[in-house]
Amino acid sequence: MSSSAAQAHAFYAEVLDRGEVWAIRDGNGYPAPEADGRRAMPFWSSRARAQRIIDTVEAFRGFQPVALTLQEWRARWIPGLLADGLLVGLNWSGARATGYDVAPDDVERNLMARRRD
Repeated sequence: MSSSAAQAHAFYAEVLDRGEVWAIRDGNGYPAPEADGRRAMPFWSSRARAQRIIDTVEAFRGFQPVALTLQEWRARWIPGLLADGLLVGLNWSGARATGYDVAPDDVERNLMARRRD
C-alpha cells in the first residue's frame, strides 16, 4: 500500500471513530492549492496530523488547526466543496504535503461504505 493510500485509509477510519475532521486556516481563510489544474482543500483526521503540516511545510506556516464535527463536515462542507469544484485532500503528509485528492461525493460514498463495515 502506498503512503497516500495508507493515509487515506487512516483518514476514513479515524474520522469515523473520532467524529471530527481537522482543517487549517489563516487570516485569509482555508487553503485550496492548485495542482495539475485542479484545486484541493486539505483535511486531516487528527489535530496532530494537521499541526505536523503547519510545523513542517513552509507554505502552511502561520496557519491554525480548526476542528469540525464529522456531522457538520458531511452536511455543509462536502456539498460546498462539490459546488465549488474543489477536491478533498485526505491526510496530506510529508515535506511537500501530498496525498490523495478525492472528489467530495466519492468521500461521502467512502464514508457511507465504511460505516457499514
